[in-house]
Amino acid sequence: MSDTAIVTTRIDGDVAVVTLDDGKANAISFAALDQINAALDSALETSKAVAFIGREGKFSAGFDLKVMTGEPESAREMLGRGAELGIRMAEFPIPLVLGVTGHALAMGGIMTVTADYRVGGEGPFKLGLNEVAIGMPVPKFAVELCRARLQSSHFTRALQHAETFAPDPAVAAGFLDEVVELAQVESRAVEVAAHLAATLNPRAFALTRRFMRGAMIEQIRAGLAEDLALFTVET
Repeated sequence: MSDTAIVTTRIDGDVAVVTLDDGKANAISFAALDQINAALDSALETSKAVAFIGREGKFSAGFDLKVMTGEPESAREMLGRGAELGIRMAEFPIPLVLGVTGHALAMGGIMTVTADYRVGGEGPFKLGLNEVAIGMPVPKFAVELCRARLQSSHFTRALQHAETFAPDPAVAAGFLDEVVELAQVESRAVEVAAHLAATLNPRAFALTRRFMRGAMIEQIRAGLAEDLALFTVET
C-alpha cells in the first residue's frame, strides 16, 4: 500500500465518512484501490453506514490511464481489481451513499451505479462511461452493474455511445438520485447515510441485498475471467 494517504476516514455517529482525495483527478490507482478497500474493511467494524465522498470538482476520473494504456498484464490486473471493488460496493452489507462531488467518468461512473443513494453536486460536471470514445470496451462487469441501475432509455446512450451527462440529466439517466449545491454534497450524503443507518434493520438489509443483487453478482463473477481475457485498449 502507498504511504501517501489519499483515502481518509472520519466517524460521524453511525456513519463512516470515507473521502478520496489524491489532489488531482482522483484516478483509481493501485494505491487508491488498496486504501478504499482498507477503509471499507474498517467501516464494517465501526459503523452502520458509509458515506463515500470525492474531492471538490472530481469524484473520480476513472482508472489510472498510465496503467490502463501501459503493459497489458498491469492493465488487466487493474481492471480485475476494479471489478472486484465494483462487486464489493454492489454487495456491501451496510448502506453505501456516494457524495459525487464533480466529474465521475469510466470507473468513477461505474462506482455510482453500485451505491444505495447518490448525491451529486451542481456544476459543469460530466458523469458517465466514456470508454468507447477513448478506445476501451466497456467491461462486462460494468455492463451488468449499469444494466441494474440505469434507465433503459439511457442504457445504450451511456455505454454504447459513450454519452456523458451533466448532473441533472444524470438523475434521469440513473447515475444520481439527487443534485444539491456543491458545498452541500458531503453533509447531504452523510445525512442520507445516517437516516438509513437509523431506520433499517442491519440483518434484514444484508439479506435483502443478497436477494436483490446476488444473482447478478454470481453472473459477473462467473464471467470475470473471460471479461479480463478479452480486455484490450486501442492506443
